[in-house]
Amino acid sequence: MTRSALLVGATGLVGGQLLARLLRDPRYDRVTVLARRPLGLEHPRLDARVVDFAGLKGDGLPGVTDVYGALGTTIRQAGSQEAFREVDQHHTVRVAALARDAGAERIAVVSSVGAGSGSRAFYLRVKGDMEAEVTALGYRQTAFFRPSFILGRRPSHRPGEGLGSSAATVLAPLLAGPARPYRPVPAGRLAAAMIAALAEDRPGVRVLTHDDFLALAPRPAADVRA
Repeated sequence: MTRSALLVGATGLVGGQLLARLLRDPRYDRVTVLARRPLGLEHPRLDARVVDFAGLKGDGLPGVTDVYGALGTTIRQAGSQEAFREVDQHHTVRVAALARDAGAERIAVVSSVGAGSGSRAFYLRVKGDMEAEVTALGYRQTAFFRPSFILGRRPSHRPGEGLGSSAATVLAPLLAGPARPYRPVPAGRLAAAMIAALAEDRPGVRVLTHDDFLALAPRPAADVRA
C-alpha cells in the first residue's frame, strides 16, 4: 500500500533532508510540502504549496497518511519569545490538527532533548507544550524526535553554530551513560530515522532520543539533496 506525506519545514536543515528522502522513497506516491516561500524545486511526486501558516485552513489540504514536522526557528531569528512560540508550537500543532482532520494516521515531529511543559527553560517548555498538544490530537502513531545538536549545513546561517558544531563533535565521545541523549546527530541520519519510525507502523506515542535514532538508521546516512 502506497503512502502520501505532508511535510512542513522543508526549507530547514532536517526538513530538507526529509524532503530529499521522501521523494526517493518508493513507498510514497505523493509528497505535499507547505512552506512560506517557493522551494524552487520540481518533481513529479512533489506538490509544493506556499502558505500563510498563521491563517492556514483545511480547505484544499490533500488527504495524506503521514505527517512530518520539522518547523523550527530561534528566538533571535523570530524576534521575540511569542513569535518563536508561534512557529515552533502553534504552526506545528495547526498543521497536525488539519492533517488529522483530513485523515492522516501517523506523525513524526522534531522536538528537542529535555523538552517538557514544566521546564524552566522557555525553549524546552515550548517544545513540551507542542508535544502535549500534538499527542492530544489522537494520531494512531505519534513519534517525537528529541535531538540535541543537529549537524549539517543549514540553508540560513545561525551565528556561532559553526563553532558549536565543532565543539559538539569533539565532545560527543565524552557524553556517556545518562548524557548520551545529548550527543549530536547528523541531519541526514535524523531524517532517515524519522521515516524509518513511521515505516514500522507502531501504534501509540513514542519519544525517541539519540540511541533510538541510531537504531532506526543503523548505517550513517549522508546528507542528500532533492
